[in-house]
Amino acid sequence: MAKKDGDLSRESMKGFIFDIKRFAVHDGPGIRTTIFFKGCPLHCLWCHNPESIARGPELITRSSRCARCYSCVKVCPKKALSPGPANGPVVVDRSLCDLCGACVEACAYEALAVVGHRATVAELVDEAARDAVFYEQSGGGVTLSGGEPLAQPAFALALLQALKARGFSTALDTSGQAMEDVLAEAVKYSDLILYDLKMTDSAAHRRFTNVANGRILENLRRLDRFGKPVWIRIPLVGGVNDGEAAIASAIAFLKGLSSVRRVDLLKYHRGGQEKYKNLGKQGEFQIFEPPSEERADAIRRAFVEAGFSVTFGG
Repeated sequence: MAKKDGDLSRESMKGFIFDIKRFAVHDGPGIRTTIFFKGCPLHCLWCHNPESIARGPELITRSSRCARCYSCVKVCPKKALSPGPANGPVVVDRSLCDLCGACVEACAYEALAVVGHRATVAELVDEAARDAVFYEQSGGGVTLSGGEPLAQPAFALALLQALKARGFSTALDTSGQAMEDVLAEAVKYSDLILYDLKMTDSAAHRRFTNVANGRILENLRRLDRFGKPVWIRIPLVGGVNDGEAAIASAIAFLKGLSSVRRVDLLKYHRGGQEKYKNLGKQGEFQIFEPPSEERADAIRRAFVEAGFSVTFGG
């Protein structure tokens, strides 16, 4: 059957992504393909995927792989690269770099990479289709994550529609910081919503994520209208949202929502620290502490006693 003009237009639409993870098992039920969108309206001070925040491509260095051959320095047309102090790993003057990629091609050790690229809907659907047999056997599917998928609304909606047209189960991982009509349309083509909830206190939310949470909380309430299952994801960050008042407030809020089927508690880790350094953004990362094992277990028990199905991970 010939494709309609609308289908062809949708399939050729392009968006910015920064990674595709195959055989993912933590982004919804079964074995999944997770597509990571680049760009996020939040800027959480503990973010472990800082490469997801900016919308466009970025140069990332991996100093542990640098062989000090400086082949990249020789080919850079903007003279943005130079040997590190005492013949150390290469350093980047990001004010000069235009992301041409010449240094990436010259490096035999993959110590440099441009993170973020444009992909079409058709390309991503074809990538997901490679693992269709695993979705069928495990009850899995495709998850849109980020960054924030709904920060690229037209592309995210087109991709969700195309995935459903191929018969794939879909999940949307969102911060909820999106326009109401965009979220409502995305939910139509999503079998599961993974909803990131940092905290319910608006002032604290703005302090630690650079965004107030009024729209986030209201959109979470709106999800009750659609009858789609929601899994809440809460990062537990010591001194930020692991106190008794913060947890009690989160539980009270979530108990009023019939759509919430499960709560995933994610223990803070410092995995983003090295990435911030490699992106030249080390000043933007703030070090926190994970909650103690005793406190984390108390939080888990509080959610269980409130009637939630709870998972706990790092």
